[in-house]
Amino acid sequence: MAHSRARANPADGKAPVRRAATIVSWVFVLIGLLGFVPGITSNYADLGFAGHKSDAMLLGVFQVSVLHNLVHLLFGVVGLVMARTTAGARAYLIGGGAIYLVLWLYGLVVEHDSGANFIPLNDAVTWLHFVLGVGMIALGLLTTRGTARR
Repeated sequence: MAHSRARANPADGKAPVRRAATIVSWVFVLIGLLGFVPGITSNYADLGFAGHKSDAMLLGVFQVSVLHNLVHLLFGVVGLVMARTTAGARAYLIGGGAIYLVLWLYGLVVEHDSGANFIPLNDAVTWLHFVLGVGMIALGLLTTRGTARR
């Protein structure tokens, strides 16, 4: 009988990597939704569809746009689907972390006032992408260390 050797939480029966991926996914869904809430997103009237000209700031710090918020929502929903299996959860955390590290590098290279800044990115978003990338990869690796994967 093939099964994961990852120790399941007695409360919910999920392997640690599945719980981690589920939590990360719900955070992305929440952040995507909060980006559409005036007050939590300052300069809400300046929320653009995409690009560096969107002056809306989630929590007054992170530059966002409609596209940025929708990507967070989609990324969270994809994570919830992938978190149904141990292998999917691990792939989501490690693959998603790698994507966020690429976005971090992109944020370091692209001029924030240029048309290439379509996400949009400011310094806070760029460094948050670094933290997310490293954190997600670490979660994916540490929660599956020494376990059989399927």
